[in-house]
Amino acid sequence: MASVTSLASTLQQQLADALTAALPEAGTADPLLRRSDRADFQANGILALAKKLKGNPRELASQVTAALPTGELIKDIEVSGPGFLNVTLTDGAIIRTLAARAADGDRLGVPLKAVPGTTVIDYAQPNVAKEMHVGHLRSAVIGDAMVQILEFTGENVVRRHHIGDWGTQFGMLIQYLFEHPDELKHEGGQADGEAAMSSLNRVYKASRVLFDSDEEFKARSRDRVVALQAGDPETLAHWQRFVDESKIYFYSVFNKLDMEIRDPDIVGESGYNDMLEETCRILEETGVAVRSEGALCVFFDDVKGPDGNPVPLIVKKTNGGYGYAATDLSAIRDRVQNLKADTLVYVVDARQSLHFKMVFETARRAGWLNEDVHAHQLAFGTVLGKDGKPFKTREGTTVRLEDLLDEAVERATAVVREKAVKVGLSEDEIVENGRYVGVGAVKYADLSTSAVRDYKFDLDQMVSLNGDTSVYLQYAYARSRSILRKAGDAKPVAHPELELAPAERALGLHLDQFGEVLAEVASECEPHKLAAYLYQLASHLTTFYDQCHVLSDENPAEVVENRLFLVDLTARTLHQGMRLLGIRTPERL
Repeated sequence: MASVTSLASTLQQQLADALTAALPEAGTADPLLRRSDRADFQANGILALAKKLKGNPRELASQVTAALPTGELIKDIEVSGPGFLNVTLTDGAIIRTLAARAADGDRLGVPLKAVPGTTVIDYAQPNVAKEMHVGHLRSAVIGDAMVQILEFTGENVVRRHHIGDWGTQFGMLIQYLFEHPDELKHEGGQADGEAAMSSLNRVYKASRVLFDSDEEFKARSRDRVVALQAGDPETLAHWQRFVDESKIYFYSVFNKLDMEIRDPDIVGESGYNDMLEETCRILEETGVAVRSEGALCVFFDDVKGPDGNPVPLIVKKTNGGYGYAATDLSAIRDRVQNLKADTLVYVVDARQSLHFKMVFETARRAGWLNEDVHAHQLAFGTVLGKDGKPFKTREGTTVRLEDLLDEAVERATAVVREKAVKVGLSEDEIVENGRYVGVGAVKYADLSTSAVRDYKFDLDQMVSLNGDTSVYLQYAYARSRSILRKAGDAKPVAHPELELAPAERALGLHLDQFGEVLAEVASECEPHKLAAYLYQLASHLTTFYDQCHVLSDENPAEVVENRLFLVDLTARTLHQGMRLLGIRTPERL
């Protein structure tokens, strides 16, 4: 495993060294390198340097140019405008760097973090005894992608699924189960996900009817809450039945999403019960929280209600019950003190931003978060329908996540079937590819949008072969694999001695940015930037196909090999990039 220094990083260092050599009085200077339409790269840092040194920028640019080493990296450098440097790299440098990436297996030259930290990612937070709906989609998809990306960069990642498995509503459910013990039993043993959810729905609806109509049942249910919170063994056993039944359902949905959810990663609200009282005691004893009208609260100067009065974070209620804040703060304590995390990421709806802002500030005041331990919310927007309103069924109810995924797979399978005869797919391949394309379409539509923005859920667009869709990327990968299969005896071989066509250069330079893009995505928690990079890569590949014939008999053998090399490395980069987004790439499509 060997990391590869990108062309941009190598050039950046050479320019920085040349700046220091030509202008030692300037000290350390940033050449401000970026990609350019006029050349491969443009360096703009000399303008600011000239202003600082009160010199002529074009003269300074010429001095820097003269100090650059003549070697294998830079083909041409031109002073442009008021001191810009336009830099064109040699074709050999591009191919040699890509060859080093190709030799590094699945890592493609992407470096591992020198000093990995430990990041806890809190994502995919369904509620026990409730169906997952479209609102659960984004947390699951965005969180899973960030887990894959961070792990690929070498970070130690701890997954946490903070499921809703505690609260007063369980008194009603558990009491009903005490009085109707066979309601969660299934013929033939364990249920599948659909049967599990069906029985949970049945119990919920029946218990709700009783709770609303029978005062004696309501009283028994409230007593059951007390027994649950007191740790009564029989009550806890019935509560566990609801949790276990719900997990069967959760796992079936996550399986449809092509996501791995592991049992040890599920630590719900109940997992922090034993810490709640101590959390409250610490906050009160340190003065972080104060008593207000009988409740334990934390106040903030910048959080006020419409009436101008302070809005507190309620840690413990007047009646002695614990608020969500107590659980969230206890989770922070556990993740920092026991899991030794230095970064906490919460993939949670943007509408909860104020709550988490208050929770994080409280944790900082308590000393659980500090300069070495950070927490932030990876906030996401709402899934909208084509009408721009929150996505609902025609009846106005929230869309079930399973129904949405099933329809996506059905639409995608129809698209795959249309192309199947031409490609020669079997029925099994059609079904499998239909699933990969359908689920990939849903994930990519989510991940290609900046998380904090809302986006419209439009299946017609999502499964289109045209435009910025996962299908377009999957097709680009499958087309690459097809070319490699058709190559016969010709093999992908890098030829640094060859002159590259413009489309080959553009594709090569973009391939070399993979590691830098991943580093930025991991640092900023912005998976949409990886999606954008992969779409641009597929677009460069399309231009390359159109302008550079790969398997033409008119091409010399070394040209065929070099172009096959570019096709192969592009396919591998698409495959790895899509894998990090949680999307499969079928070999034939």
